[in-house]
Amino acid sequence: MSNKGTKIIIVGGGAAGLMAAIMASRSGASVTLLEKNQRVGKKILATGNGRCNLTNINIDIRYFHGALPKFAMTALNRFDNYQTIDFFEQLGISHKVEERGKVFPFSNQASSVLDVLRYEVEQLGVETFVESEVKEIKKVDGGFEILAKNSSKFFAHKVILATGGKAAPSLGSTGSGYQLAERLGHNLIEPFPALVQLKLAEPFLKQIKGIKFDGEAEIVVNTKTLAKTAGEILFTEYGISGPPIFDLSRTASQWLHKNKKVWLKISMITHLSREELSQYIQKRFRDNPSKTLVFSFVGFINKQLVPVLLKQAGIKDINKKVAQVTTAERERILQILQDWRFEVTGTNTWSAAQVTAGGVDVRDINPKTMESKIVPGLYFAGEIMDIDGDCGGYNLQWAWSSGYIAGKSAALS
Repeated sequence: MSNKGTKIIIVGGGAAGLMAAIMASRSGASVTLLEKNQRVGKKILATGNGRCNLTNINIDIRYFHGALPKFAMTALNRFDNYQTIDFFEQLGISHKVEERGKVFPFSNQASSVLDVLRYEVEQLGVETFVESEVKEIKKVDGGFEILAKNSSKFFAHKVILATGGKAAPSLGSTGSGYQLAERLGHNLIEPFPALVQLKLAEPFLKQIKGIKFDGEAEIVVNTKTLAKTAGEILFTEYGISGPPIFDLSRTASQWLHKNKKVWLKISMITHLSREELSQYIQKRFRDNPSKTLVFSFVGFINKQLVPVLLKQAGIKDINKKVAQVTTAERERILQILQDWRFEVTGTNTWSAAQVTAGGVDVRDINPKTMESKIVPGLYFAGEIMDIDGDCGGYNLQWAWSSGYIAGKSAALS
């Protein structure tokens, strides 16, 4: 049953906040949206490299993380990826499915996703105030008093905090919602950057920056592999990047925060076994015995990478003839090609991160409603909570699902 007298204020006009606004309004509440930026949905425009990776057809709890990742299951089941696709189709967004199950708008424009969300919010009569950063939320008789930094005051029966995390501060994610939640009695799991590039300490990075290859990557701590994935990997001036690295960055960041030594294991040759690779390299050497070692890899490995790779294998004279290469030297080359180790020294900063790991402790939130167990009438949606997903549409799905639950629950309870 809808309650048309319920006044709901949503703090934050990103993906989760816009979904919460739409669902609360459709459920009969009077909704006001407060956004700190000059316009709502700024971060949506940057998602999926400007194309907006709406969701993924392979939603599974193993792609989500946090101190209690299973918390996300209720919302993800209540409003799943197929309901998300239907929701946007109804708003006018045709979709397509790409590699690894990623779902994009057929228009290839993140702006079209924001356009239809804004249109729906306007059609529903949601009152939107931009440049209205909230500095205080007080629990008062019958609801909440909200004070913005521009001195505006608002009253609401219910409040939904959807302020995002700390990733991409240039888009408005400064972690301001954490203080609001803490002042209302909530605990914070210390946030750290996720879906971010990794920093390495190697002196040769400038030589190989810009080199891409398809390979496998693993995070190793105390000789144990903790995460593994594959795809296009990119060397950079500061370290390493690419979708597999983004997927591994949360694990690396988490263990770096525990002051553990973190290693990145790279395999550049994954289509051959160690024995097959050994035989192949020997054949290359036999076919052209007069070639120099460094030149013998041209056509097989990126030629900019070869000198670095050989030196990493401990070979001082990279210009000697392949006929002079010893068995031990060849074995070290094979090792580098399939098990190249780098010490991870850190991650890039919040400005480069796509998502926040950590956030408001979900143990104090009801997973069925997104309502605070500490402050009745206070709800949460999206990245502000200690739930984050892998690269590939999982974080936006969490925003849609949690926003859906929070909006409906706040309006109907």
